[in-house]
Amino acid sequence: MTRTAAVVATGRYLPAHQVTNDALRRQFAGHEQADLIDRFEASSGILQRYRAEPDQVTSDLALEAARAALANAGRRAADLDLIILGTDTPDQITPATSVVLQAKLGARQAGTFDIGCACASFPTALATAAGLFAVNAGLRSILVVGAYLMQRLADPDDPMVFFYGDGAGAALLEPANDRGVCASAFRADGRYADHWGIMAGGTREPASVDAVTAGRTRVQLHERYPPEINEAGWPALMRELARNGGVEPAAVDMAIFTQVNAASIRATCATLGLEPARAPRLMDRYGYTGSACVPIALDHALEHGMVGPGDRLTLVGSGVGYNMAGVALTL
Repeated sequence: MTRTAAVVATGRYLPAHQVTNDALRRQFAGHEQADLIDRFEASSGILQRYRAEPDQVTSDLALEAARAALANAGRRAADLDLIILGTDTPDQITPATSVVLQAKLGARQAGTFDIGCACASFPTALATAAGLFAVNAGLRSILVVGAYLMQRLADPDDPMVFFYGDGAGAALLEPANDRGVCASAFRADGRYADHWGIMAGGTREPASVDAVTAGRTRVQLHERYPPEINEAGWPALMRELARNGGVEPAAVDMAIFTQVNAASIRATCATLGLEPARAPRLMDRYGYTGSACVPIALDHALEHGMVGPGDRLTLVGSGVGYNMAGVALTL
């Protein structure tokens, strides 16, 4: 039988500094768009988020989540063969943040690479790990991490900081042929690429005084994504996972979606005939943590006994670009 990737253990990290919506209301009191905080809260379900310390960078958040996953698995960093880090908030443009994480973790034997498809990065990384186990018999242990520090790249006076929570989640994967990742699915539409992002600092427009002054080296929303992108795209991915892996959407034990909008998760459940209790909405507790929100939710579910061995899960992530990715797996 073909080897695939099985989740052995997970871990998460949220910085100590908690920022509530009331704190943001005080911060934006008198701002011409102060009412956005109330509107965002009502639509998203987000009540708070966490902020990294000024001296913490993305690899530091990833490091703590990685250590937690290894400790929960009873493994050592020296056991790792490969590290895959999913993020769109890297420590720097190059080198890859995964190689920085490798050094900080002390995983000297591990190869590394980054995956940068925003909030779709973690499911994409899981699918990639499953494929690598299938074609490389020498791989024994892969660490997959999702990390997010977008608020560092935002204008603090932009009310959109409401959505940027810092954090990281990790999963330790080992090969198996009787459980693990059994299907994957992907969607994208680059026509939305200019809607939301950091538009300067790359090859299209290198960083310059003009770019910095105009705010183009910070993350900006230029045009709103219609909510139906997720409310149509998530069910489509779930149905594709069912076709590829035989996991019917209404029958999964848990479906974890990008934790950005509670209403979109409820609408997706209604479309699929999935009990809402099987699709956790944890943004009230952790905020929206981008590339990290799916592994953070997975770790929360495992820690709190919401899922366990033998359960069938789907993990669906979507983010700017836009990119979407999903995997189906058995714990």
